[in-house]
Amino acid sequence: MLGQARYLCVIGRARLVPSWFAKVHPTTGTPLNATIVLGICQASIALFTELDIVIEMISIGTLLVFYLVSNALIFRRYVILSKNPPLHTLLFLFLLSSTSFAFSLSWKFKLHWWNLTLFAGLIFFTTVIFQYFVPMVVMERQESWLVPFMPWPATISIFLNVFLMTTLKMVAYKRFGIWTCVITIFYVLYGVHSTYHAEEILEMVVVVDNVNVNSSTQQQITKVDVQLV
Repeated sequence: MLGQARYLCVIGRARLVPSWFAKVHPTTGTPLNATIVLGICQASIALFTELDIVIEMISIGTLLVFYLVSNALIFRRYVILSKNPPLHTLLFLFLLSSTSFAFSLSWKFKLHWWNLTLFAGLIFFTTVIFQYFVPMVVMERQESWLVPFMPWPATISIFLNVFLMTTLKMVAYKRFGIWTCVITIFYVLYGVHSTYHAEEILEMVVVVDNVNVNSSTQQQITKVDVQLV
């Protein structure tokens, strides 16, 4: 929660929220408005909300973000960078999430041990088959850092995040669903239009700057020609 002010400042620069949140203090360089508003909101939540509710809301949000990042990492490495057809990668991600969810439910409801062995084996062999049949381009650029031993780190991350999310209570998912609906409505009604408008303004500024640069260059060339004459 302490890092949310920085996130809100960046989101404000993208105009997904009012740009007022992107204001930075001239001396300290910190997001002033975002820190004040979020500080008041977080203090109010801490004052009027039970700790268990806050912990589960933070946990489900963080775990979901880590889960999505792990999926995006596999998709980026095997589809965007390696130029493979997306179908095989999407099928692998679907099977991986499904078997991880099945293993987690088997663990939660304390089913027979062979259920856990079956789903764990499916996760392992699915990853092995995907790694063997779907090629990955190895980047040799020294200035870039990439996650090694792919896709195993992302696979383990997906499994652990799914497993931990199944340990949360159902009421946490209901609260998270309500909050997600509110944020989605705000994004559709405000964020999309504001971002699109900001991009139009940025394109106009770039065009004006290019025109000014071209006119300034032309004037300099004209002055040089006059001096030569």
